[in-house]
Amino acid sequence: MDSQAKNAVKPGSPARRPPGVSTAADLARGPWRWWQRDVAPTGMLEIQAAARVEVWRERQTRRNSRNVTPMSSQLWRAVAVYRIVTLVYATVWILRDESYYAHPLGGFLALAAMVVWTIVTVTAYSRPAGRNRGLIAADVAVATVLIISTRWIDTAYRINHGAPTIPVIWVASAILACAVAGGPWVGMAGAVVVWFGDVIERQQFLTESLIAGLVLLLVAGGVGGYVVRLTLRAEAAVDRAARREAAIAERERIARGIHDSVLQVLALVSSRGREMGGEAAELGFLAAEQESALRSLVSRDSAEPDAETGMVDVRSLVEPLSDSRITISCPATPVMLPRTAARALSGATSAAVDNVRRHAGDSARGWVLVENDDSGVRISVRDDGQGFAPGRLTAAASTGRLGVSHSIIGRIREVGGTATINSRPGHGTEVELHVPQT
Repeated sequence: MDSQAKNAVKPGSPARRPPGVSTAADLARGPWRWWQRDVAPTGMLEIQAAARVEVWRERQTRRNSRNVTPMSSQLWRAVAVYRIVTLVYATVWILRDESYYAHPLGGFLALAAMVVWTIVTVTAYSRPAGRNRGLIAADVAVATVLIISTRWIDTAYRINHGAPTIPVIWVASAILACAVAGGPWVGMAGAVVVWFGDVIERQQFLTESLIAGLVLLLVAGGVGGYVVRLTLRAEAAVDRAARREAAIAERERIARGIHDSVLQVLALVSSRGREMGGEAAELGFLAAEQESALRSLVSRDSAEPDAETGMVDVRSLVEPLSDSRITISCPATPVMLPRTAARALSGATSAAVDNVRRHAGDSARGWVLVENDDSGVRISVRDDGQGFAPGRLTAAASTGRLGVSHSIIGRIREVGGTATINSRPGHGTEVELHVPQT
């Protein structure tokens, strides 16, 4: 009784091999009871590990939302600052020139309208809900009306001799709002609408000053919108990269604990189960499946394409294929390929490894070697199984069995690579895959 209590596995602790189970006879006395008591609960670590990563990601998201102001909000804040500064500039112009106006009171009314509209837009644009199409369209309309009002407020002499409009450069804030909200095309569309207000105010068309004004407005809307889009894309790329690196670091930390405990136990159960056969062989098969699933879980995030280049590290796609029968050897440095080529190469490698497991024999082992050089990426899959006759693949293809032709050779040819398969009865099989870098 004391011995059983001493050897019991505490809830939540990594499963370990029970003392005394060291021979086939010991394991045969109760493989299913051992599995249910000590090993099956470790299969839940796959779910627990995934849950821990998701909880960590949510925590980081909440922390980032509290401490970091999104770039879009900063851009809207810049528009608000520009609007306020240009309002002060327009105020100075109106106070200086009001004695020359045909209707000075109209100038002060226009100034009051600009102050009220500045308060409205600055307040509304400070919230995401306020940055809607209706308010932005109204912003452009107000700017255009204020430009046209210059014809009634100022004298015809001053207008014809190039005097500035009542709102002067304050109207550009509406164009910047269009650019931030919709990008370069929306920014330029707003610029054209405002420019037509200037045409109505001048009662002229395609003069030198109007063309220069149109160019400046288009530059403000188009280039401003392009810079905004570029900035937002850069922010999104940096955010994705930061989240990906953080998730990989957390997953690697979890993976170290899993590798030191769970994977070793599952590999032991898989190996012993296959050696014993019968009911224990099924137990070993289930253990191998759990081991493969866990390996895939702890490495799958690193298989995401690089945010800048779109390249994928082939190692992250091939390493999860490792188990107690398959040994994977990869370079210490990243092996990068375009996403399509990397997926095709890993798919062909997976098909070759599956053939080792299914056809090479129960006791056969396989080795996968990944190499990277100037010509491209080369993967060799070799086993010590029973092998097959040289003409067997050709005969299989002629009868419509195209498994190897499609899953291995076809995949590699589609991305411009080559695949060769060599085998002899009793001497195992070797599959060599090569994909060029470009």
